Amino acid sequence: MSLKPAALIFWLLLLKLTTFAQSNFTISGTVRDDKETIPGAAIYLSGTKISTVANNEGKFSITKLPPGNYDLLIQVVGYLPYASSIIISDKNIAIAALLKANTVTLNEVVIKPDPNRVMYINMFKEYFIGRTPNAQQCKILNTEVLTTHYDKPSRTLTVSSKEFLIIENKALGYRIKYLLQNFEYDYKTRIVYFAGFPFFEEMKGSISKTNKWNKKRNIAYYGSNQHFFKSLYRGTTEKEDFAIHKLSIISNKNRLPDSMISANIKRLTAGRNAIHMLSFNKDDSLNFWLKERSKPKTMMVLNRAKVLTDTLTKTYNQNIKAINFSDELFVMYTKEKETEAYSNSGFSINRSPDMGNYQVSLISLLEPPLYFYKNGSIANTRSFLCKGFWAYEKMADMVPIEFEPIKTN
Repeated sequence: MSLKPAALIFWLLLLKLTTFAQSNFTISGTVRDDKETIPGAAIYLSGTKISTVANNEGKFSITKLPPGNYDLLIQVVGYLPYASSIIISDKNIAIAALLKANTVTLNEVVIKPDPNRVMYINMFKEYFIGRTPNAQQCKILNTEVLTTHYDKPSRTLTVSSKEFLIIENKALGYRIKYLLQNFEYDYKTRIVYFAGFPFFEEMKGSISKTNKWNKKRNIAYYGSNQHFFKSLYRGTTEKEDFAIHKLSIISNKNRLPDSMISANIKRLTAGRNAIHMLSFNKDDSLNFWLKERSKPKTMMVLNRAKVLTDTLTKTYNQNIKAINFSDELFVMYTKEKETEAYSNSGFSINRSPDMGNYQVSLISLLEPPLYFYKNGSIANTRSFLCKGFWAYEKMADMVPIEFEPIKTN
């Protein structure tokens, strides 16, 4: 039996509404301690502007959420902050959040003064907030909640906090609550690692100031890894001005084998003491082998052929896509050029001059594959490492995960 046009339109509309409803889910739950429920708890979704408050029975609900990886944050005075990672795929999620009382007293906070604390806090600010122009207008309002510790044997600085950091970003117009999981700086390798949960609140300002914030937010978003993974999910990276190449690491053919180098240096230094080893002219054999040893063992080779997204990206399920590759991905955003400040920051990636001075970032996989959602969020954040421009931009250049570019005058 055939359907009349009006009936057909009705069924198509119903199908569309049903499909839409299935792509929006709810996170609900109850907040309590070991004795009773807790009313009035502040509930946040990390990386977003989404929040709610638990009712008098300690219950809460956050609706209209698309599939994705979410970090739920709960804050109540007198309790330690609560964080829980939640993955929404095809159904609503209900949780029971058990909070622990914050038993820290003023007497426990008083510790031996650290003469290096100011230096450590300034270093934390530099690597956490960043050194971009936006970072100049971004500051932490409550650094007193930070605890610093320097381990001499490993030469590692760690910074922690049991409370939310309050960050005021006057460049982008956000007030950010950040629950710091951990921060580490290795003085030997100069590698920085930090992780945590941000929550964004809009700052109030005049129409003129809001327009300036919107323009800067657009700049911060365009070319970011958040923008890249959104476009990668859609299959529109090239249309959205990203160029993807493969960067391979190969053995340096211009360097002789280690065994040969070591054997000749050992032969030529036999019987010499340390002082005599430093006194040789530029033409002698020892100088040749020392120079050979100083050559890099590997070389980075850029494949000029563009990587096609349909070959790079694989569908994991109806909500998640994945990428898996060897070597590194060379991602260039051809709509914005690198600034002189960035070029002098030590993060810059070398490339052929004919490729232009565009923003370049590298992606290397640590635990492949890398899974990501439609909104650009990463399911397994420890699976990859960023270098270049994405490593240069830090908290001062972050926008909420649900951010979409805003049309400005």
